[in-house]
Amino acid sequence: MESRILPDPSAVKEELIKKYPPKVAKKRGKAIVINDPAEIPQVQANIRTIPGIITQRGCSYAGCKGVVLGPTRDIVNLVHGPIGCSFYAWLTRRNQTRPDGPEGENYMTYCFSTDMQEEHVVFGGEKKLKKAIQEAYDLFHPKAIGIFSTCPVGLIGDDIHAVAKEMREKLGDCNIFGFSCEGYKGVSQSAGHHIANNQVFKHVVGLDDKDKGGTFKINMLGEYNIGGDAFEIERLLAKCGITLVASFSGNSTIGQFENSHTADLNVIMCHRSINYMAEMMETKYGIPWMKVNFIGAEATAKSLRRIARYFEDDSLMARVEEVIAEEMPAVSSVIEEIHPKTKGKLAMLFVGGSRAHHYQELFGELGMETLSAGYEFGHRDDYEGRRVIPNIKVDADSKNIEELKISADPDRYKPRKTEEELEKLKQAGLNIRDYEGMMPDMHKGSLVIDDISHYETEKLIELYKPDIFCAGIKEKYVVQKMGVPLKQLHSYDYGGPYAGFTGAINFYRDIDRMVNSRIWKLIQAPWEETAVELEADYVTQ
Repeated sequence: MESRILPDPSAVKEELIKKYPPKVAKKRGKAIVINDPAEIPQVQANIRTIPGIITQRGCSYAGCKGVVLGPTRDIVNLVHGPIGCSFYAWLTRRNQTRPDGPEGENYMTYCFSTDMQEEHVVFGGEKKLKKAIQEAYDLFHPKAIGIFSTCPVGLIGDDIHAVAKEMREKLGDCNIFGFSCEGYKGVSQSAGHHIANNQVFKHVVGLDDKDKGGTFKINMLGEYNIGGDAFEIERLLAKCGITLVASFSGNSTIGQFENSHTADLNVIMCHRSINYMAEMMETKYGIPWMKVNFIGAEATAKSLRRIARYFEDDSLMARVEEVIAEEMPAVSSVIEEIHPKTKGKLAMLFVGGSRAHHYQELFGELGMETLSAGYEFGHRDDYEGRRVIPNIKVDADSKNIEELKISADPDRYKPRKTEEELEKLKQAGLNIRDYEGMMPDMHKGSLVIDDISHYETEKLIELYKPDIFCAGIKEKYVVQKMGVPLKQLHSYDYGGPYAGFTGAINFYRDIDRMVNSRIWKLIQAPWEETAVELEADYVTQ
């Protein structure tokens, strides 16, 4: 494929912000940076979206219920609020699960809500919430019920935690706990992730001390089983002889959460959504953590090797190499077939969490270049790496989120490795308790954009003309009407799994079909089919 002459990134940045009023342009300019892996620039992140800009972001409730707790099959996730909030977070992420047999508990297919009406907003909804909890208990007798606050609940002052305590004492054999995850808390869904981590850690983790057996025991954090990703990762771990104690929270159960403190290592997929859990578990129980990535064949192989190196077991390391050797030929065969058709094509990724970083691995394996990327709800450490955490200024919104005071458990704190052993692993190249961020892995001159706006999206496509754009459902059809295929990486449309070796093959084939289809060049907007030229003006004053 012929190389394209791309516009100067500095000129692109100026073009993106020149329509904004001066104050807005100055603020947005800090969130749009030209990357240099040798000297990582500071990016503005995790601040409030400017009013009037059409953002990709979701709310705190979406992060708490929709992302973190949504994939857990045997917790009744009861939304206290209007029915629209519950319906919005019901199965929209395509989280999959596998109950233990036909009689296994699975409440994910149900939409639980108190269905608040105007009278409850005026006179209070606690009585209705108690009634809903009782009804759910009578119908299903679940092990646990989670209560999720929505915006009106926070505004009128319903105390879901008092209700949870009262009903927990009344019912006796059902763990009931609440999440004050009103949509307006924090600047994005990131706040909801933090709230979810806190409450699950406080009310669930550590309730079951039973040793379930197995060797090389790990927890997988930040993997939500979209399109079946967790199934593929579980297959590989089992094939290697690695015991998965708990997954937070794809294909998960409350029993796994309760027993998760018995693992010997936490591995993090999505750093942003659940690094809090890893740090709290290390402080209280002595379980170290490290960042991994099972998106991309090479990344998967690297992650399996890193887990084996942590356990320092020769037989495990040998088995991991055998598994990689068995899985890679199929991957290499498909790359050999597809690479000539995808090499040199251009991608952009604006996806929440670590996905905008992880999926660059897959595009790289196809010979594609990522021109620009950014997060919806990332913090500076997701971009620049955890080394910047001491320098991050905590704003008022983040201060509203509870920080749990965690200390070592007097009976169950057991460091899995000494500090000397961990330091030795670090010296050998194993990044324990660290994440280098997305920007070191991106090319020099690529554009990193936090909380991209709709206008900026349109201008980027107009200026760069990428071959594929990755984002979410809100952006999908607008982008496609511009003649650019959009791969939805929040719920994978109808595809997946994309994790592991098999997932990489699925992704290669899907991307090949998308970027090499000629249909996109035939798309014309109605106004482009007429001789009359129309121009849209953005109101900026």
